[in-house]
Amino acid sequence: MTAAATIGVAAPTRPEPVTLGKAFWVWLRIALLSFGGPAGQIAVMHRILVDEKRWIGEQRFLHALNYCMLLPGPEAQQLATYIGWLMHRTKGGIIAGVLFILPGAAAIMALSWVYVLYGRVGIVSALFFGLKAAVLAVVLQAVVRIGGRALKTTPSRALAAAAFVLIFFLGAPFPLIVLGAGLIGWWSGKRGHAAFRGGGHGASKDATVADADTLLGEDLPAHAQPTWRETMQTALVWLALWLVPVAALLIALGPDNVFSRIAIFFSTMAMVTFGGAYAVLAYVAQQAVENYAWLSPTEMLDGLGMAETTPGPLIMVLQFVGFLGAYRDAGDLSPLLAATLGGLLATWVTFVPCFLWIFLGAPFIERLRGNAAVAGALSAITAAVVGVVLNLAVWFALHTLFRDTAMVRLGPFQFDAPVLGSIDPWASLLAGAAVITVFTLRANVIVTLLGTSSAGIALHLLGALG
Repeated sequence: MTAAATIGVAAPTRPEPVTLGKAFWVWLRIALLSFGGPAGQIAVMHRILVDEKRWIGEQRFLHALNYCMLLPGPEAQQLATYIGWLMHRTKGGIIAGVLFILPGAAAIMALSWVYVLYGRVGIVSALFFGLKAAVLAVVLQAVVRIGGRALKTTPSRALAAAAFVLIFFLGAPFPLIVLGAGLIGWWSGKRGHAAFRGGGHGASKDATVADADTLLGEDLPAHAQPTWRETMQTALVWLALWLVPVAALLIALGPDNVFSRIAIFFSTMAMVTFGGAYAVLAYVAQQAVENYAWLSPTEMLDGLGMAETTPGPLIMVLQFVGFLGAYRDAGDLSPLLAATLGGLLATWVTFVPCFLWIFLGAPFIERLRGNAAVAGALSAITAAVVGVVLNLAVWFALHTLFRDTAMVRLGPFQFDAPVLGSIDPWASLLAGAAVITVFTLRANVIVTLLGTSSAGIALHLLGALG
């Protein structure tokens, strides 16, 4: 019985079935409005799919989100794929997931061309100088936003602190941190402890739409009960789409070719980068900048600024990373052609696994609604991610506010520290203004990014940036 019926009010009429064609335009609308990172994207989906369309109820939406947050990769894109699959089977999941990616992929590709062709032109450089200052504020906002929802208990705060120390001071592998956090949370939830509780970021706090009053209702759909043969077919098809191109590149070009390295690196990332977009960026920033030298810390910040100002998943910045990596090691190809292929390859091997995780796992996860151990693992991983995102914020601050850093070693601890005499006063001023704009004036991400990029251009025109 719904809450409305309990108090004597007529329950709302369930929405009429929606065709795949009509759903297409709703998913396209969501994709075009999905700015501001995963928290903002999930909020857009919640407003349209739960509150406005009533295609899915509050609890079912949160259950799907919880699963997507446990997966490696971008939870917002995976959530769209999950709900699309729930509504219209595999075709619906593909349409929802691909549409969520396309606008951002096209925008980042166009901006990447502009960047390599005109990035050293003063006014373009000044624009990205301003963007970097806002990126720091945006990442700090992510720390506060995710932390406010995830760190409700002393154990969760301790886990976040431990994750930060492990990754920043000891260089512990991020996948190991996530695995450890997930096991701690799973054990805690299975034992019935309340040490880790709380939901994913971006969701509503109040259950305003009951599952029974929505298009999907409460029942398990028929396609959520596949046979073992159907499950194996799903796994084989999506594994082939993902790994056959990787194997072909390795065989044809060898393991040292830049395209083979891009395929292997981003395929590995697709399997191990748990905890959402900002956690992914922490891992990529360390590997692509420090190990592969595909781009500099400044260029990584520029790419994140692009991703923040375009619709779609924030980790579309990975396309920019692949673009620059191939641009600088083009071989016999023209640099721009190699860069375009490198960017598309990075996008392919990053997102194809997302469809595999959903189409293979969602049927089983639908049967686990309300499982305490799964919920505990989710909350613990989210707590650890707060520490990882704080590490990302510190990394960005070091490379935004200071021109030079130095490696410091203190016993087992090893970390980058700023060279105080190399502080950049204009970058510090813009970053401070961005922090005030985001936290005090509560301006949205787009307004903040536009403001600091405009300020960067103004400083260039005044000759302040040299």
